[in-house]
Amino acid sequence: MQQRENVRNIAIIAHVDHGKTTLVDAMLWQSGLFRQNESVPERIMDSIDLEREKGITIMAKNTAITYRAVHINIVDTPGHADFGSEVERTLTLVDGVLLLVDAAEGPLPQTRFVLKKALEAGLPPIVVINKIDRSDARPAEVLDEVYDLFIDLEATEDQLEFPVLYTNARTGTATAKLAEPGRSLEPLFETIVATVPAPRFEPDAGLQFRGAMLDWDDYVGRLVIGRIFNGRVRQAERVAVVHRDGSVEFAKVTVLYGYEGLKRVEIAEASAGDLVAIAGIESIEIGETVADAETPVALPLIRIDEPTVSMLFSANVSPLAGKEGRFVTSPQLRERLMKEKRINVGIRVEETDSPDTFRVSGRGELQLAILIEMMRREGFELEVGKPTIITRSEGGQTLEPMEYLVIDIPEEHIGAVTQKIGPRRGAMAKMVNHGTGRVRLEYRIPARGLIGYRTEFLTDTRGTGLLNHLFDGWDVWQGEIAHRQSGALVADRAGRTTAYAIDNLQARGVMFVGPGLEVYEGMIIGENARDSDMDVNITKEKKLTNMRASTADEAAKLTPPRTMNLEQCLEWIREDELLEVTPKSLRLRKRGMRGRRRF
Repeated sequence: MQQRENVRNIAIIAHVDHGKTTLVDAMLWQSGLFRQNESVPERIMDSIDLEREKGITIMAKNTAITYRAVHINIVDTPGHADFGSEVERTLTLVDGVLLLVDAAEGPLPQTRFVLKKALEAGLPPIVVINKIDRSDARPAEVLDEVYDLFIDLEATEDQLEFPVLYTNARTGTATAKLAEPGRSLEPLFETIVATVPAPRFEPDAGLQFRGAMLDWDDYVGRLVIGRIFNGRVRQAERVAVVHRDGSVEFAKVTVLYGYEGLKRVEIAEASAGDLVAIAGIESIEIGETVADAETPVALPLIRIDEPTVSMLFSANVSPLAGKEGRFVTSPQLRERLMKEKRINVGIRVEETDSPDTFRVSGRGELQLAILIEMMRREGFELEVGKPTIITRSEGGQTLEPMEYLVIDIPEEHIGAVTQKIGPRRGAMAKMVNHGTGRVRLEYRIPARGLIGYRTEFLTDTRGTGLLNHLFDGWDVWQGEIAHRQSGALVADRAGRTTAYAIDNLQARGVMFVGPGLEVYEGMIIGENARDSDMDVNITKEKKLTNMRASTADEAAKLTPPRTMNLEQCLEWIREDELLEVTPKSLRLRKRGMRGRRRF
């Protein structure tokens, strides 16, 4: 085995919002990548609009910097377990990981999730404790918690001897000792070069390249991004693609790209250890091998965790269909879902008995909600049903996916939270009080018990609680879990809503619509205070006469309607209801739109 001393490949792993994308920004600036006066957006790596809005990383992305003639490839991974398939693929590209932990919050469930994957892959870690400038920072205790986590995950002796750095990503400083303030990120660069092993390869082996991500370029077509494990690849070279089933297909490398900073740069050739993007290979799936055309040898396939949640996606057939979106037909919906399936391994798409309905399965509610939001922004109109859990049978028993739930809340909200988790079949595993006024509760709960819980949790804790969960294996069916207690208020005719009708209906429950909106029969316009559904006329107008009354028109006092975002709508609907998603609106409706058919 030989080594390439001038290359290092590292992945940055962390929990959501612990500052990894900000740290990458600082590393890019200090490597001299940008001019002093260059205009660069904050959190450069979050390139998708949705990532900037939600402040989370969804797609794994890579960048590269050069430090003292060593080319360091950095891969930014998502911190959310719903995007775990991105993480699993990313770890096949790198030789070491940088574990980033918040100096106040300590290691949280997603940290545990990604670190577990990294330790299983035998990657050496570097621990970075970030946000040491926070007023509630407790770096020494957090470091102990990190050690506990490593031991808990059965790390090897070598993995436990990790270097520790303390950073402030916003100001771009790092130090090995808390007593000495950091001046730049140089200690971090030095540690990466010293700790992360150089890529090793067989000098006599032919080309072996594993595709870990797919991308699309309007000029050169499909790009497959991955790492060269052995051999070298040149532009215009003939290569073999070894598929999952062992079949071999030949292709030609039309363009070869390397990475420099955030830009893809065309290069003539690349050798073992490099992260590159190859154009010209149309029929390749993620995890398959591009090999030497003469003697193709496949690399082991990437194993990815099973999906746990599925939803039915169908073309929009409501009376208001086609008024707001550009793509409304089922063939367009099918093509878009199949494209997503090719690029995103974490998602599965299956045909159903109906030609315009597809079953889409993913790792969690959030992952599917992000897919719907992306399609919505692209101009699609679709209808989706309630998220359902995927079960499996073993030895005559039904098994369901379980989640490991960690809740961090102020002490005064313990009662409200434990009261809600009980009926959802959650079993408390641990309770820790740090003495800072906040308590950490840990539960094992069925995945379906979490559907619809996040919004209730934020209301119960007045927005101060943190809720994180992570897949924790399969267990026997835990029994029935009650869903929404209240019924729906359903419009019984088409028309426009009026303030007069809303004023009379307010006593019946909470409204979802304001005056002047177009509605149709079967559309849900509010939540009933009772547990049954009720048909109401929300288009009723006041009858006008030429008689004047002494109590002349009292102004209607309307309570503002409850506006729900995509995740909240998915949590709210029942089995007999659908969510209609268009680029401009989210409408809830009954599956059977005619009143007599519903009851």
